[in-house]
Amino acid sequence: MQLSPDERVAKLARWKSPPSAAEEQRLERARRMVTRAVQQHPPFAGLGLSVEAKGSWANNTNVSSDSDVDIKVEFTQRAYQGSSASGMNYWELALSPNRYAGPWTPEVFRQELGVALKGVSSAVDATHNVAFYVPDVPGSRPSTDVVPCFTYIRQPGWGHPAAQGTVVFTKDGKHIVNWSHQQLINGREKNKRTNHRYKFAVRALKAIENDLVQLGEIEDLPSYFMECLIYNVPDSVLTHGSLDTAFERALSHLRQQFSFWWGHPDALVEPNEIKKLFQSGQKWKTDDARRLLNAAWHYLNYG
Repeated sequence: MQLSPDERVAKLARWKSPPSAAEEQRLERARRMVTRAVQQHPPFAGLGLSVEAKGSWANNTNVSSDSDVDIKVEFTQRAYQGSSASGMNYWELALSPNRYAGPWTPEVFRQELGVALKGVSSAVDATHNVAFYVPDVPGSRPSTDVVPCFTYIRQPGWGHPAAQGTVVFTKDGKHIVNWSHQQLINGREKNKRTNHRYKFAVRALKAIENDLVQLGEIEDLPSYFMECLIYNVPDSVLTHGSLDTAFERALSHLRQQFSFWWGHPDALVEPNEIKKLFQSGQKWKTDDARRLLNAAWHYLNYG
């Protein structure tokens, strides 16, 4: 299936708009729900817990009011340290108890956060590997993924600056390092530099991916992946001409990055500018990007 030029321009115009005030209110209700759960739970009294939205809702790049909200609950009084942007090695994990002698292990914190959430919602699903899932309340707040995490300090070595992120210990015994604060700040700056074209392009590519999945053209991909791809488009490309022209050039630029002959996907980064876009442990491969971009180019009837 291909869109006509008029259909394409109409869709791009629709995707230009950021979340409405009503959607922002729904996000705030989700954040308040989690904050209330944490504040009312007696074992958490006096602890340094930070409750913040992260992901597409926080970054104003969500394309549907039905999408989940991501809320992190960060335990700030216990910090883990590692040399990698992606996580800790065996020895770094083994040494971590030496820096903290308190009772709050990842297992205990996860358990208590689950109890706290059930104090404000009886429908909490605690079976997921990473986050607690709190179903939506129609007309009030969206479904919410609540992520228990700890402060993570990356110390890459002499001559390289340290960075602070978060680490999530999953139920299957693994851990995931996130850099949501850097993602938020860098995204805002790029959006300012491009006269709001950056987040427009992110929403557009996410919406196109949704269409392509429904049409059976590609497999479903994490929405964060689309944000990562657009972040690597130069500002000058995103600000060139009309929305239609800018998006066409953005797709063209990205397709070149994945050319078998002259592409350099290994140079691409996540919006946090700390992690490479393609490395071990990621939920996507270069072939996923290639299929997505080629299908989007054909669907939008460019070229």
